[in-house]
Amino acid sequence: MNKIGYFIASLTLILVSCGVESNRFKVEGRFLNLNQGEFYVYSIDNLIDGIDTIKVQGGRFAYDMQCERPGTLVLVFPNFSEQPLFAEPGEKVEVRGDASHLKEMTVKGTDDNELMNKFRESVVSASPPEVMRLAGMFIKDHPASPVSAYLLRKYFITTSRANYKQAYQLVQLLLKEQPRNGMLVQMKNKLEGLVQTTPNAPLPKFSAVGVNGEKVSQDILNKAQVGVLSVWSTDNSESMNIQSMLKTKLRSAGGKLKIVSICMDPGKTSCKETLRRDSISWPNICDERMFEGAVAKRLGVYSIPYNIVLKNGKIVDRNLNSEQLRKKLESML
Repeated sequence: MNKIGYFIASLTLILVSCGVESNRFKVEGRFLNLNQGEFYVYSIDNLIDGIDTIKVQGGRFAYDMQCERPGTLVLVFPNFSEQPLFAEPGEKVEVRGDASHLKEMTVKGTDDNELMNKFRESVVSASPPEVMRLAGMFIKDHPASPVSAYLLRKYFITTSRANYKQAYQLVQLLLKEQPRNGMLVQMKNKLEGLVQTTPNAPLPKFSAVGVNGEKVSQDILNKAQVGVLSVWSTDNSESMNIQSMLKTKLRSAGGKLKIVSICMDPGKTSCKETLRRDSISWPNICDERMFEGAVAKRLGVYSIPYNIVLKNGKIVDRNLNSEQLRKKLESML
């Protein structure tokens, strides 16, 4: 081998050893005020199967995954706040942030993650309506970006302020620039159903197995005089307060009220222990897949707490806070 060939081979070896393999995606990060702990990661477009756990040691963490195509990962922290990462084959990103101010987290390493940083900075002090307005503007300005697909999901579909009609218009705009984006195609199909799930519509069909092995379906709520679907987790205090309030209402409802709950814990053990401790006997679903669970997806569940209220088998309200739900039930029972 001549000197030039030897130099090229050596240089290639150095680049490969220092970089990331072409079919891998790597995340390295550091958090202040979080010396040790764990959080979760899942994908909204099936880049990974299920949910992975990321361990934090000494404030640092690393995550390395096979990556054959671009996709969107979502980090889920102990308080159930979420932050996206936009993965690309052969790329590496660095995450920096303060665990007490996760909204100000930054991700460096790719254009899409840098673009998301700019959006975070623009809304850090904005009110919820203003954030939604800015997200809509961003989506219209960047229809070809995966960041726009994430923002559409987060601010127009998975929020208590969900606007399915506007979301449907925006997803059509994105599909013009991203016609092969499978997640957007699925989102469009789902929105076509959600747009039709207006007040006075029945709860969509679903079937699941409860934590005690019982069959759970929409019929429990659709056949009730008053029905409540409630989404909760052991780590979310507001959702736990709603469970407690529902227990009190159930006792005094004289059989008029039926409840089905979905526990979003990543494991059934904590769910079962809480149900037993709090003497909650109504059907609870916990498939250990959090927001990726079949029933959660079917019913459009993307936040904790979340609820749907029915009267005589028809939807009358959704996504109420504890006090709003209490007053709603008082007026119906």
